[in-house]
Amino acid sequence: MVTTGNTPELRQVLVTGADGFIGSHLVEHLVRDGYSVRALALYNSFGARGWIDALPAEVVAEVEILSGDVRDSHFIGNAMRGSDAVLHLAALIAIPYSYAAPESYVQTNVIGTLNVLQAARANDVSRVLVTSTSEVYGTAQTVPISESHPLSAQSPYAATKIAADQLALSYAATYRTPVTIVRPFNTYGPRQSARAVIPTVITQLAAGRTSIELGSTRPTRDFMFVKDTAAAFAATLQCTAAIGEVLNFGTGYEVSVGETVRLIAEIMGVEVEVRSVDERIRPDASEVERLVADPSKAMTMTGWRPTLSGREGLTAGLRETVDWFSEPGNLARYRVGEYVV
Repeated sequence: MVTTGNTPELRQVLVTGADGFIGSHLVEHLVRDGYSVRALALYNSFGARGWIDALPAEVVAEVEILSGDVRDSHFIGNAMRGSDAVLHLAALIAIPYSYAAPESYVQTNVIGTLNVLQAARANDVSRVLVTSTSEVYGTAQTVPISESHPLSAQSPYAATKIAADQLALSYAATYRTPVTIVRPFNTYGPRQSARAVIPTVITQLAAGRTSIELGSTRPTRDFMFVKDTAAAFAATLQCTAAIGEVLNFGTGYEVSVGETVRLIAEIMGVEVEVRSVDERIRPDASEVERLVADPSKAMTMTGWRPTLSGREGLTAGLRETVDWFSEPGNLARYRVGEYVV
């Protein structure tokens, strides 16, 4: 174990999507909490394991890494053998690409989740955390957004996540599969894809640009630092009361994209001009204009609370994120200014 402490009741966990942004932070958090972690990375012929390869060596040494695909039911069934719990994060998440390749989203997000649920049943897994998204709510009809807010898909991506959520809840009702749906709002931090707005801004400014390209700066979001998101997963994993429930992970602090850009520029000590470009703007009626979480249910049920919240917390998290992206070796991983769907 990397650290010592109380032995968790659930010892062996499988993390799907472990090679991604949130998944890699979650793997690190779980290892440091004393879990035995099996991490699933998407198979590729290069042998690359995504952001798992960027984790500290002492963490990677404690992880069993598998390469495969959640779309393969046989593979997932074998990968889950011996696991006490599965934290299912594997998904296609880029909203713009879901307009171009919606069938891929159905195959990965819906069929992939079905395979995880079936494997959990076959292997008698004690806990299943299925990762949803705040995008399932669409533009807020009431704020803050609680778990009872109506679901409204404004993109093919959101539609597939609603389908996956409902499929998981149906397994909880029909087969008593010990499912919890977790809905992180807008997570940010080191290692995030430049498809997201915060890395897009930081990478362009870190590369010396003073005029940057974005989509709409009007929408508001509830940005939560990735370490708080990982901690929320871990707290929910140990909360049996959360079985069969839907939980929002967020801070409750709402800020516009435009104000976030100004805050980043202030942290980095630069003047910035924002240019709105058509290719970065969602189709009409597809933009989610307002998202802000009511995380009180998750806080009450699990005891978790975000360590960074409000404007002060957002500023602290952005400073850490800016520091990471500003490291030349990290910045070199990104194609700065190039729009990648």
